[in-house]
Amino acid sequence: MMLYSYFIPISLYVSIEVVKVLQSSFINQDIHMYYEETDKPAHARTSNLNEELGQVDTILSDKTGTLTCNSMEFVKCSVAGTAYGRGITEVEKAMARRKGSPLPNEMVDDEENVKDSDVKKSLVKGFNFDDERIMNGNWVHEPNSDVIQKFLRLLAICHTAIPEEDEDTAKISYEAESPDEAAFVIAAKELGFEFYKRTQTSVSLHELDTVSGKKVESVMFERLAKDRREFEEETREHVNEYADAGLRTLILAYRELDEEEYKDFDEKLREAKNAVNAERDELIDEVTETIEKDLILLGATAVEDKLQNGVPECIDKLAQAGIKIWVLTGDKMETAINIGFACSLLRQGMKQIIINLETPEIKALEKAGEKEAIAKASKESVLSQISEGKNQLTESSAGSEAFALIIDGKSLVYALEADMKNIFLELAVGCASVICCRSSPKQKALVTRLVKEGTKKTTLAIGDGANDVGMLQEADIGVGISGVEGMQAVMSSDIAIAQFRFLERLLLVHGHWCYRRISSMICYFFYKNVTFGITIFLYEAYASFSAQSAYNDWFLTLYNVFFTSLPVIALGVFDQDVSARYCLKFPLLYQEGVQNVLFSWRRILGWMFNGLCSAIIIFFFCIMALDPEAFNKNGKVAGLEILGATMYTCVVWVVNCQMALAVSYFTLIQHLFIWGGIVLWYIFLLAYGAMSSYYSTNAYQVFIECLAPAPTFWVVTIFVVISALIPYFSYSAIQIRFFPMYHGMIQWIRFEGHSEDPEYCNMVRQRSIRPTTVGFTARIAARNHRGRDRIHNHRTILQSHNAMSLYRGGRN
Repeated sequence: MMLYSYFIPISLYVSIEVVKVLQSSFINQDIHMYYEETDKPAHARTSNLNEELGQVDTILSDKTGTLTCNSMEFVKCSVAGTAYGRGITEVEKAMARRKGSPLPNEMVDDEENVKDSDVKKSLVKGFNFDDERIMNGNWVHEPNSDVIQKFLRLLAICHTAIPEEDEDTAKISYEAESPDEAAFVIAAKELGFEFYKRTQTSVSLHELDTVSGKKVESVMFERLAKDRREFEEETREHVNEYADAGLRTLILAYRELDEEEYKDFDEKLREAKNAVNAERDELIDEVTETIEKDLILLGATAVEDKLQNGVPECIDKLAQAGIKIWVLTGDKMETAINIGFACSLLRQGMKQIIINLETPEIKALEKAGEKEAIAKASKESVLSQISEGKNQLTESSAGSEAFALIIDGKSLVYALEADMKNIFLELAVGCASVICCRSSPKQKALVTRLVKEGTKKTTLAIGDGANDVGMLQEADIGVGISGVEGMQAVMSSDIAIAQFRFLERLLLVHGHWCYRRISSMICYFFYKNVTFGITIFLYEAYASFSAQSAYNDWFLTLYNVFFTSLPVIALGVFDQDVSARYCLKFPLLYQEGVQNVLFSWRRILGWMFNGLCSAIIIFFFCIMALDPEAFNKNGKVAGLEILGATMYTCVVWVVNCQMALAVSYFTLIQHLFIWGGIVLWYIFLLAYGAMSSYYSTNAYQVFIECLAPAPTFWVVTIFVVISALIPYFSYSAIQIRFFPMYHGMIQWIRFEGHSEDPEYCNMVRQRSIRPTTVGFTARIAARNHRGRDRIHNHRTILQSHNAMSLYRGGRN
């Protein structure tokens, strides 16, 4: 059994580990994934997932700081029912372009005014607000100046920012937990309420005898006092307008406390913070819930977070590669939808399946405060909407319509319950894109787990903040963006990049290469071990299973160490079936990894069968050629030492030449390892044979005295190598001619010089495994499709008209 241990590729594990480490170093050194502004290169924090980068089926992405820059700018606000702030956002521009309508004159004028004012004053990072009604102290002349004062005061004090004073310039800068808070503090400063100091006693100042809060409107409106909602309708309207413009919104409200109420609250909060059990966070939430009620509305803020460079193009490429993209965000639905349009995740003509709990019945129950009735009605409503969405998918299954699923956080609570999550997943998987709005960190993690376990396919999560950590840990691959929200996401990730657009190269180039290299490496490893092991088995059968090995002990030991291992490592590190340029030009090539066509049982067994054929050819040709031959002048026939050395020489030649045929991209190192392995065998045979027979045993002087002088040895070696490679060569020729794989088609048009010919490139793209329904490429395709339909309908009308004319003419 020891002789047949070569059928088990034990050294494969070591080789794969070496290859993966080297692959990771190439990812780290890729200059195309280096972000100069922050001096951040890509960083593979583990090498265990390289091949999975080429098999990603679904990407689950955060929005803020991932798709967007996470560089917040305070641009608008609503105070006491009055909207303040001028200008136009990037999303509004994209919306106008999408609808084909010009920008309103007033918006253009406002934008020009903002640009003019920006030229006059130095821009402040985080503050892009322009409205003379409340700037430069003019707010005191406004009708509700007392409300504006409380609004700006709340911005200045309700945060966790820490002021830092520059000793040279005496200017104050702020370190905040999130860019939103930094934008609020800077806005308060620019509008006349400067926060300059924080101490342990600052929370007990007389100016702080109120409880203030900033939360999303879906939570804050529920906590307002029933008799203090005078600006609610106007504020809701402004918040919806801000959301339509792609802005992040927060509601600001406060409540006055007496001294005893504050002391009681402070004592309970301190006890909750000092708790050491696992329920500490829940205790803090319970205490704050008791105080954050009956609030008095002040207004709302709107901050802009622009898309990162290259995000629409990256999403388009990933969609062309057949990768499904889900966005999990804490923003409200309108904001997420508009960002989806801006980054090409959504497009016109795409049917939107929207699931929310904004029905009149549920709103009435919420006002009545009947929690059990609300939960029951909400669950039924979500189930009904999911079922209706599935019916729409079923009805249009034969058509080419694309669907987008958009669901809010409240609905997601019920959709993720055990009895409903499977039908929710069926609906989501059938849609081209999915957006989950108002999602909590826990919901992000649960959705990621549902997709991973439900689809049984590779998932990738990408995010930049602490609230994305659960999602990154649940996914098969976690990608952290080293942004401005700290390093929590990066420290919890498998790979760190600086910009979302680098995901395109990480997956389509490095992912495809790593998957193909490791797949080919494993298949080749089985091939060379089967070839070697079968020759041992055939000789054992030839020798009546005498347990006498055909090869010298050192030949057996060094086969997987020196003569055949280095070419495999070179294959796993350097081989490229298609260059990086063509990986990006033909993104559908990525589907070879998603569908696992390069590492199927059929492919592995095919390589093993190739090894069987090679072994049979090597053994029987050597036996038939050497059995009757004399190998020296005295007429000595070939013995075991001559047969074994000849067979071993043929094996080394065949497996290394097979490697040369399988390699698509040669480097100097690959040439050195492949041909060097063969040369190293001859050097070893000379050196080992020159040693004393005590050490070299039956290999003593076998090459010098027996093999080298015999023409038969050289003829047999050449003939066996050619014959053993014919099966693979024939299979490859037939496959590329009649059953080409996608990478083979790309290689062929490149070889023929048609890589820049649009007609040939479009012909290759027509081999799409699935139609592209997301991205601006899909938008153009849909527009062309509509144009063809109009032309077809016009022709049909003309043909009908001509037929009627002929019919009437015939009757006349």
